[in-house]
Amino acid sequence: MTRNTGSVAPPPSQKMMKLAVAGAAILVVAGAGAFYFASKNMKAGTPNDAIVVTIKDGSCDPNAITVLAGRSTFKIVNNSDRALEWEILDGVMVLEERENILPGFTQTMQAKLKAGNYEITCGLLSSPRGTLHVTPSAESEAEAARPPLVSFVGALAEFQVFLMTQTNSLVKATAALDAAIQSGDLEQARLLYQKARIPYKQIEPMADMFADLHNAIDPIADYLEKREQDPAFTGFHRIEYGLYASNSLDGLAPVSTKLLADVTALKDRVRGLRIPPEQIAKGTARLLSSIADTKVTAGEDHYSKTDLADFEANLAGTSRMMALLKPVVSQAAPTIMADIETRLADANTALTVMRGTDGYPAYDKVSKESREALAQKIKALADAIGKLNSAIGLE
Repeated sequence: MTRNTGSVAPPPSQKMMKLAVAGAAILVVAGAGAFYFASKNMKAGTPNDAIVVTIKDGSCDPNAITVLAGRSTFKIVNNSDRALEWEILDGVMVLEERENILPGFTQTMQAKLKAGNYEITCGLLSSPRGTLHVTPSAESEAEAARPPLVSFVGALAEFQVFLMTQTNSLVKATAALDAAIQSGDLEQARLLYQKARIPYKQIEPMADMFADLHNAIDPIADYLEKREQDPAFTGFHRIEYGLYASNSLDGLAPVSTKLLADVTALKDRVRGLRIPPEQIAKGTARLLSSIADTKVTAGEDHYSKTDLADFEANLAGTSRMMALLKPVVSQAAPTIMADIETRLADANTALTVMRGTDGYPAYDKVSKESREALAQKIKALADAIGKLNSAIGLE
């Protein structure tokens, strides 16, 4: 028998295996190259004037930023493992913010800033803050020379009355809630909880300007390191957690006492607040965008499921604020005012259709489609209000 001493050809299945491995390797290399060039192109596509801020391990990079007064663009990159928020603070006042930036995601924000020194938050509320230095520019000097806007005097005076009326109602309703908690009446506390919350939600665009009080009155556990067990978990949502998740008043007495003190401090600050006319539309548009982008989707009242009542109060406050501005806006920009009123009606309708004979359903019973429809209407309203200031010469 003759032996074949030459190389033996591998079976066809082995050949196919080798080709598949080689092909996979080529795809991996090609994919890596594509990812590299895509990353380069993504960076190249960043606007030249955008300031990229990367947040990781509770710190911002860069941690000290200098920009010219006027409009600046910030690109916030979340390289941490937690959802976070990024804010620009003037003392305790929130000037601009982005909430619920998910891990690995990026959000872009524009801010119109005056010359001065500000702070920036870096993720969780407990993280050390960074600094933002804004230097004078030709734009800021021109704006400083702008004549007084006497046409807004009446609207601002009425707005001050509205804020005082709502903060008085807030203190009164919170005092009633506190009394129920101190007396150990769980059912009465549940009845009074939402009544105390409504006036706060109506003035929320102005209330959340005070970062220290807002973070004490209405912090969400999602933004705290230890969530519900964090010492900074105070205010309305801590009471809500006890009333609806724990079904107990245990530990709520000191929380309620502090909440009453905090809303009283808010009332005192509002009394002396001097609001520039542009802040009404600016703050309202910012809040509504936050509601549409994050709160409608995920909800905020995780334990009571009363989010729809919150949204109703937010829209009621928005309606009042726009009514105060209408006499001035209707003369200078009638189409803008008409668009705002149409969008406001649409948002209220999207909310009203979900209300039954017994009130709103628990938010976890609201369908994804209904949430998306509501978010779209509120976002359209935010965009319409966002055009108001430039249309009447306030920016």
